[in-house]
Amino acid sequence: MTLFFFPCLFISGLFIDQYVPDYGQLGVNLIVWAIFLRILWQHSPVLRVKLILCLVYATLGELFLSLVWGLYIYRLDNVPLFVPAGHVLLFITGLLVARRLPNWIIWVVPSLTLPLVIFNVFHQIDTLSSLLSLIFMLCILFGRWKKLYASMFVMALSLEIVGTGLGNWYWLPEVAWLGINSHNPPLGAGAFYCLLDLLVVLTMQFIKRYPFLFRPFSRAIPATEQAS
Repeated sequence: MTLFFFPCLFISGLFIDQYVPDYGQLGVNLIVWAIFLRILWQHSPVLRVKLILCLVYATLGELFLSLVWGLYIYRLDNVPLFVPAGHVLLFITGLLVARRLPNWIIWVVPSLTLPLVIFNVFHQIDTLSSLLSLIFMLCILFGRWKKLYASMFVMALSLEIVGTGLGNWYWLPEVAWLGINSHNPPLGAGAFYCLLDLLVVLTMQFIKRYPFLFRPFSRAIPATEQAS
């Protein structure tokens, strides 16, 4: 699969989900999961562990952020089945893109987005993004996979703009529990994906360090990987 396959899949899938009545979402669910399972089957055991972790965290995150916290709502008031698997495909896209990016992209992304975040916060348009941008900057400053975070931030925001523009989901203007507001989508929405990537990476490190606690997963990681 080429690098351009996934963006085309994301956009066409969201379009079908929104504009094809009755069975549109079901069809997208089946297609996205079929692609996810094929990738899971074809790749190395190490990548399989990463993708499974990404799927678990993405599912839990969607259930909490949408159904519990209520930051955003999907058009059918559910969490579509294609969404968690779609997060995994976006994670794979981020890995592919990050390898091709120059190092200077690490600082270009925050340099372009932070002034907009400050403007929105100052005018009380999108105060949620101040917290999300802080998460993003912490990942950039202290994380080891800086290009991955920078690329994911941009791709995730682009996907958010498409999804909210088509009407697949929308962010509520008032943020529950915090008493702040949000744009639709918030400019810092990509920080959630950075946090997802960070959780996957940290969990992989934890599995390598304490393999006896995660025997089914640690067996899939070669000894050379565990020693690194």
